[in-house]
Amino acid sequence: MKDAKLVAKSQSNQNTIVHLSDQVAIGGQKIVMIGGPCTVESLTQMETVARHLQFAPVQALRGGVYKPRTSPYAFQGMGIEGLEILATVSRRYNMPVVTEVMAIAQIEEIAAYADMLQIGSRNMQNFDLLKAVGQANKPVLLKRGLAATIEEFVMAAEYIVSHGNPNVVLCERGIRSFDSYTRNVLDLGAVVALKQITHLPVIVDPSHAAGKRELIADLSRGAIACGADGLIIECHPHPEQSVSDARQALTLDDMVRLAESVKPVAEAIGRQVYESARSQLAIA
Repeated sequence: MKDAKLVAKSQSNQNTIVHLSDQVAIGGQKIVMIGGPCTVESLTQMETVARHLQFAPVQALRGGVYKPRTSPYAFQGMGIEGLEILATVSRRYNMPVVTEVMAIAQIEEIAAYADMLQIGSRNMQNFDLLKAVGQANKPVLLKRGLAATIEEFVMAAEYIVSHGNPNVVLCERGIRSFDSYTRNVLDLGAVVALKQITHLPVIVDPSHAAGKRELIADLSRGAIACGADGLIIECHPHPEQSVSDARQALTLDDMVRLAESVKPVAEAIGRQVYESARSQLAIA
């Protein structure tokens, strides 16, 4: 990958650390946990999620407000109202928020509310969008395309960094395969490779990889064991009522149990899990 001039690792100990807030950073010694629903549905929903997760080792919230859906008739997200909900909950519970940007025209609006801009799998090679978020003053979570090679993934990150934004986090979320039992195939080999190839943080999304909630906890622990810097996981107060991705959403109690179960795995490889968001606020 000789063209990856900016994101390629030149020394074995070279690692970029991306800050989501004064208390939370991705890429350091501590594992970061991001949890929340696929889609922001209401203030009540997001308040419930944040209240439940604030005492668990979960440091940031996820929630989509602009949703790329396979069907044009499916719920597309709450837009600006959803952004206002995310900002309200973020301030109230001291938890940074991550949400997806789908178009250049959305960047300025989303950046005013969110702490991290997500580029979804479908837009990994939307090069104009990558260039534009490269000029935004916000960290970027870049998800691997559903059929992207590792080289294509790395070069997508290069687009962002080459346009001025060094704060990129890579996210392995599974790649499409012939096997329909899981939604995608989680490529943990890519996590190991990316940690060797680049200096950027790498996190894993086991929710979109598995597509089945009962597989997510074990995949999460496996991701941490092989070197991932964090996890982004879908959870919902009432998963069966979720307007999207209901089958892969964890209950909030299961999310807390998963987060706790990662601790001994992190310790076994010489790392730690962040304390809860509420604990971080007390420390600060």
